[in-house]
Amino acid sequence: MDLEFLEALREDWRPVSRPARIGWLAFYGLFLLYALSSKSGFLFIDYVMLPIHEGGHLLFGWFGQTLGVMGGTLLQLLVPLALALYFVFQRHLVATAFAAFFFFENFLNVATYMADSRTQALQYVTVGGGGEGIHDWAYLFIKLGVLEHDTQIAAVVRAVGWIGMLGVVAWLWWKSRPQASSLPPRFDQDWHLRGARRQPPPDRDLS
Repeated sequence: MDLEFLEALREDWRPVSRPARIGWLAFYGLFLLYALSSKSGFLFIDYVMLPIHEGGHLLFGWFGQTLGVMGGTLLQLLVPLALALYFVFQRHLVATAFAAFFFFENFLNVATYMADSRTQALQYVTVGGGGEGIHDWAYLFIKLGVLEHDTQIAAVVRAVGWIGMLGVVAWLWWKSRPQASSLPPRFDQDWHLRGARRQPPPDRDLS
């Protein structure tokens, strides 16, 4: 089986300058504080993902009602995940972290929607506007017979989102750290060669 496309994963990540590293880590730190302090359960980035969510209903709706209802969340998660995978193969560290971070951020939005399944107190958008819409997760939870556990499931999904976001930031911090203390491979090889040349010749038996 031809897996040449995986050869890209052997390459090093593109280097990240120190100012860029500090700037991006500060950005993620501030965003996490913003998300932690949000009382509504919705963040500004969620409004960017809203058209993608609604587009998912239209796209997956061709495959039946259940997939159509699930399609909003599926596309909402698939778009940043696909971008993250693309940038992995491009070896673009900052872009991979950005897409992966907001992939996990979407879990917070999904959890808010899940927790609203029984109360349905949130205002939500339907494709085309007007009309009686279906609450995605109320429909799915009823179909699965777990509607009474909506808030518990939402809490688990929210925890996954937080763990994922923190994990991405930690990964970016680790992978973008300066490597000044390590010797370049060429220097290390030359050092071993010089050491080998300086070894004294073996003792000869003159008897």
